[in-house]
Amino acid sequence: MDSRRFLLTSATALTAAALILSGCTGGSDAAAPGSAPDRRASVAGLERFYAQKPVWRACGVPKFECATFRAPLDYAEPDGAEIKLAVSRVKATGPGKRLGSLLVNPGGPGGSAVGYLQGYAGIGYPAPIRARYDIVAVDPRGVARSEPIDCLTGPQMDAYTQVDQTPDDDRETAALEASFKGFAEGCEKRSGKVLPHVSTVETARDMDIVRAAVGDRKLTYVGASYGTFLGATYAELFPDRAGRLVLDGAMDPSLPAVDLNRDQTAGFETAFWSFAADCVAKPDCPLGTTSVAAATEKLKTFFRTVDAKPLPTGESRRLGESLATTGVIAAMYDEGAWPILREALTKAIGGEGSGLLALADSYYEREPDGSYANLMFANAAVNCLDLPASFTGPAAVEGAVPAFEKASPVFGEGLAWAALNCTYWPTPATGRPHRITAAGAPPIVVVGTTRDPATPYKWARSLADQLASGTLLTYDGDGHTAYGRGSDCIDSAINTYLLEGTAPEDGKRCS
Repeated sequence: MDSRRFLLTSATALTAAALILSGCTGGSDAAAPGSAPDRRASVAGLERFYAQKPVWRACGVPKFECATFRAPLDYAEPDGAEIKLAVSRVKATGPGKRLGSLLVNPGGPGGSAVGYLQGYAGIGYPAPIRARYDIVAVDPRGVARSEPIDCLTGPQMDAYTQVDQTPDDDRETAALEASFKGFAEGCEKRSGKVLPHVSTVETARDMDIVRAAVGDRKLTYVGASYGTFLGATYAELFPDRAGRLVLDGAMDPSLPAVDLNRDQTAGFETAFWSFAADCVAKPDCPLGTTSVAAATEKLKTFFRTVDAKPLPTGESRRLGESLATTGVIAAMYDEGAWPILREALTKAIGGEGSGLLALADSYYEREPDGSYANLMFANAAVNCLDLPASFTGPAAVEGAVPAFEKASPVFGEGLAWAALNCTYWPTPATGRPHRITAAGAPPIVVVGTTRDPATPYKWARSLADQLASGTLLTYDGDGHTAYGRGSDCIDSAINTYLLEGTAPEDGKRCS
């Protein structure tokens, strides 16, 4: 289980995406008394990147095209090394006048936007949107097809995901520390050149190059989960180039990492209670049929049991507490996965762990051949660059565990220890928590789901309040994000905004 890691789910499959935050990269947050620091980006010296003309080619999936864009590896040295960015698009289908390009990002950090476009958005977005927009995706630097961060081999990653994240003694604490150190060392050894240059600020600047290269005067964008922070950062850097921006499953950029982790921990507890309430109303609920409180205790007992004696899974890996917890968390992102979780828990409580292992593998993007996508590597690289670490060491985690357990009796201890990962990161953080106002940007639609496990609803309220032109759209429901997940009210409001430029009334609620 990793901290600050989010999944975006569609109605048909668990798909990787996720989160966290950053501030500005390089320089200082210092400003004159009473004034806010100016974080707007200069494009001086970047003319050759903005002037590039993409060469589009067929890329194996019918109707989709791909191209490679260039950006400076280090924006402070635009004449130095370059990084290549993978971009894909599907052209507007008509009828109706083309409105330009709609850039999409599914979250992460570490989620492949190109994979999301080709697997869902390019065919699953509402037909009126696909008719009027070319839908475009760029894999962020360090992700998937854009010079991906690499850290561990498949077998090494298998070992990493099985390390006990609720240590019971000094030996287990040392093993957990060693796993985080080994992960960080692997990233530095395999990807040291790129590692210092995958911040959210740099990715947002890449997005502006893509905007210009596809011929758009302003950016139209739908970002989910971590993609909301990316979109808000873009608006902060380029408020005069921000067009229609939808930030769905919003984040709060003003919070330090430890607060984000603790808030998310509470979000998973809220989501679990929704799952448990649904489960105990069914006669075959593996957690019992008496009450949510009793179901919670039974799950905690199960986690303690597999911590002491991992379960067989039908393969060489066994299901210990870490993988079991990850499997449960994976199903919290979409209520459509609840039946899968009930079945997996039934099998696991009966002594067979393959169902929860499969859910954990979906979370980590582990392939059947034992290899892993680079999601978790990029996730850590961006998170640890964007914000200073939550903790200075194990003693600090131990001091914070009670607050995390108060936020979630089920997941609190494990998520507190998971937040230790950035403590040993080889590249210093360049970002800091700060409020984003994006003064001068047009209306920005911020979407929050009331029982979102990964991006708690209060984050959406906070971001909408911070943004000078933010308008809050609320979905009263379960699951992570809201657009395209079954609410006609949400979809209609967002579609109208994207097609006509009319933002929903601030505070509009849907169910």
